[in-house]
Amino acid sequence: MNTNIINANGNDVTILGNITGEDAYISLTDIAKYKDPVNAYIIIANWLRNRSTIEFLGLWEQIHNSDNFKPIEFDRFKNESGSNGFVLTPKQWIEATNAIGIVSKSGRYGGTYAHSDIAFEFASWISPEFKLYLIEDYKRLKKAEMERLSIGWDAKRELSKINYRFHTDAIKEFLITPELTIQEMAYTYASEADVLNMALFGKTAAQWREENDANGYSPNIRDFASVEELVVLINLEDTNADLIAQGLSQIERLKFLRAKAYKQLKTLHDNAKLLDKLKANMIESSVNNNVNQLTDSEKGKE
Repeated sequence: MNTNIINANGNDVTILGNITGEDAYISLTDIAKYKDPVNAYIIIANWLRNRSTIEFLGLWEQIHNSDNFKPIEFDRFKNESGSNGFVLTPKQWIEATNAIGIVSKSGRYGGTYAHSDIAFEFASWISPEFKLYLIEDYKRLKKAEMERLSIGWDAKRELSKINYRFHTDAIKEFLITPELTIQEMAYTYASEADVLNMALFGKTAAQWREENDANGYSPNIRDFASVEELVVLINLEDTNADLIAQGLSQIERLKFLRAKAYKQLKTLHDNAKLLDKLKANMIESSVNNNVNQLTDSEKGKE
């Protein structure tokens, strides 16, 4: 699980999970330390005693966890909340109601965590001022992560295009004849693309769009390919061009390409360190290209 630490007004706050996917969990323990560095667990327990807190947590679970959340246990806690003798710990709330909005973690980054929606509500109870600092640093981290992923996405797309010219030239030379219509020529290209899609992904582009309710040609199956898959795709495109030149039929090529795709994916999986280095080089190359483009653009303005 991804782990990040932001600094909200001088206070380190740990974040677990995918911040760009809106499913990150923020440490309530770290937030509580803003008010009491020693007794953070007491601060969290006091917050859970409030009726408004229980109502908020219950509503969040009903929206995001309706199939597993236990409403009867929730009603019991809600009715008892606010009374002098009512005490509720995060563990009790999680186990009794099957809640997913709050979790308890052990180990290096141990403590009580909550979905960002809930964490911001808790921070508001701690201090409205601190909540604003927390949100601002959270947004900065999210923006930085999205920019990093964008660079990686650009690099992956460039990988999938690098041998496109070789592939299409082979199709023109060996499959397209003057007798084919414009529509047939377009269909030949689509068929060859789907030979590669079937070899690598086990489905055609049309099948992927139908499964994912995608209309038109964007996004497409290759936009969601992993770096490993795109590395293999480059090799498959080159291999397919050679097989076309040899006169092999599509079904013969598909069998050969599927075996090669499986073998290469397994090799990449078994050599994770080499793959990590490749990913780093891809991102560095993409960044350098972007910097060079900006530099050339600036020179053109002078």
